[in-house]
Amino acid sequence: MPLGNTNGGVFLHYAAGSAVDAAAAMQGRPTHLHPDRHTLRSEGVRRTPSGRRRPLHHLGRHIAMHVIKKLTLLLAWGAALPALAGSDKLLLTGGVTQLEGAAGGGLTPWAVIAGYGTRDQIGANAFYTGVWSQDYGLATGGIAVGLWDRLELSYARQRFNTREVGGALGLGNGFAFNQDVFGVKLRVLGNAVLDQDSWLPQIAIGVQHKRNDQGAVLRAIGAKDDHGTDFYVSATKLFLAQSVLANATLRQTKANQLGILGFGGDKRDGYSTQFETSLAYLVRKDLAVGVEYRSKPDNLKIAREDDWYDFFVAYQPIKNVSVTLAYAHLGNIVIKDNQRAPYLSLQVGF
Repeated sequence: MPLGNTNGGVFLHYAAGSAVDAAAAMQGRPTHLHPDRHTLRSEGVRRTPSGRRRPLHHLGRHIAMHVIKKLTLLLAWGAALPALAGSDKLLLTGGVTQLEGAAGGGLTPWAVIAGYGTRDQIGANAFYTGVWSQDYGLATGGIAVGLWDRLELSYARQRFNTREVGGALGLGNGFAFNQDVFGVKLRVLGNAVLDQDSWLPQIAIGVQHKRNDQGAVLRAIGAKDDHGTDFYVSATKLFLAQSVLANATLRQTKANQLGILGFGGDKRDGYSTQFETSLAYLVRKDLAVGVEYRSKPDNLKIAREDDWYDFFVAYQPIKNVSVTLAYAHLGNIVIKDNQRAPYLSLQVGF
């Protein structure tokens, strides 16, 4: 439902209007916004023209009126949310959630926007993913919100457990790196689902800002920073008649192992362009199989960094829940070669 309509418009009135305006909007009546009425004034105790304090009950009435206004606004916003939230996209066309929190495949972001909301709706996903190789473990969880199928805001928290490798490196068994990833994605062109009469893909640009909590250790292994920002552009096309989805992503990054081992290094410190791709086949409307590939920079002298690829199955028993199972080839990670890992991800949302 467009935001200009009566129910959706309540959200705008909530942001800028008073309780009276919001209530009027819900009833379809014209509203009159007065910005000076919508700022909660911190005037302290009001005084009479003679400078005397007003009686205490006047102050109490003043505070009570503000509380009633705020409660009314919250109720108006709550009434608007059902009109804004929605799940009108086709099954699996919103992708799953990748390791850094963006909507897409498991390894790479796609141009799709998180959730199942269309252009007049808001969608959201929460996810948890576990990856377990022979020598390491990675757990990541987070949330992504899609606004009007145009803008995506995401957050992910990653925890990389070194297990016995940490002890071999003098860090202690089970030593862990934690990283926060804050993401923004903007759809700039096309629609992967609706533009079936055109070869034009859906195109989105994105940013992922990452912050690692082990700066001292990262510098000791040769990394230049414990924080960094990736920039990417993704193109996604769904061929409904062939039941095929294809995605390609170009990423500018300095991240070592997603940023888990810092950013930049003693071998290379500048940004490099990396290529990522996904290809999926929709076996049926609730089941997809596919492959992914992600190239990686090689910035550290301590160990080479290999490209990643995986084979995955994504199953969506109901629209609000999806499960992804994959088998990933991760190559060398620090002092351990040939790392291979099962990958399991659970996503819930609307």
